[in-house]
Amino acid sequence: MSSTAETFQTDGSINAGSSLSLWLRQIGAIMRLDLKKNFFGKRSLLIYLLAAMPIGLLILVEIVNPLGRTSNQLFSIYSIFYNSMILRTVVFFGCAWIFMNLFRGEIVDRSLHYYFLSAVRREVLVAGKYLSGLLTSIVLFTTVTVVCMLLVFFSHYYAESSRLFLDGPGMNQLFWYVTITMLACVGYGAFFLVVGLFFRNPIIPALVLYGWEWINFLLPPLLKKISVIHYLNSLVPVPVSEGPFAVVAEPTPAWISIPGLLIVTALVLFLAGTRIRRMEVRYGSD
Repeated sequence: MSSTAETFQTDGSINAGSSLSLWLRQIGAIMRLDLKKNFFGKRSLLIYLLAAMPIGLLILVEIVNPLGRTSNQLFSIYSIFYNSMILRTVVFFGCAWIFMNLFRGEIVDRSLHYYFLSAVRREVLVAGKYLSGLLTSIVLFTTVTVVCMLLVFFSHYYAESSRLFLDGPGMNQLFWYVTITMLACVGYGAFFLVVGLFFRNPIIPALVLYGWEWINFLLPPLLKKISVIHYLNSLVPVPVSEGPFAVVAEPTPAWISIPGLLIVTALVLFLAGTRIRRMEVRYGSD
């Protein structure tokens, strides 16, 4: 009997003894295939342009008008720049483009049926595609986070900045900014993956989420917690002032923010796995 026949029972289910290793191999294969599309496909140019935007902006600012001169000024400037430009703009819209296209792009290209016709559980397909998007977004946006911070500190004050990172709080703050970027990719990625599965026009729900995240500072404390940005901002090493109209709410501790975000992500991915079981491909309606 062939290995394929040994793997599948007569009812089409997978033998328990070999299922885990098979699923892991399939997840790895799907992830590798999608990584090539994410980094080198026809839709990747927009992501590279988006990732280059904050770096180019900082280089231009440093040439025309160098930033603050004290370490406290630089930490505050970077925190504001990171929150508004990197986290809320580049990471948000970058994750939207990457993760919504994981399935929506296959439908537009009329290639999703190849996955559905293969001997792959659809939950495995969701896992493989999500991990490919997650790895892509983490590589790109953590690189942007690190490069922008180094540009802010090292472009004009190399000696002082070296001491600040080697003996001061610089390295610890960089660690937390990178961690926040990774968690943003985890949370936003799961949401946009589901949006790409549920909605034929994913732009509208993406804009609704974007508006919700931006008005978070105006929401009462209870509603603030129904957002990704609240938990991410709770981890920022240098808090950013939200203005005189902001509703003050206590930041959520890291030991709650990080596990909570991961649990919500797992639930959203479970929803995606449930949804895709009943999904049928109709190219003519898209």
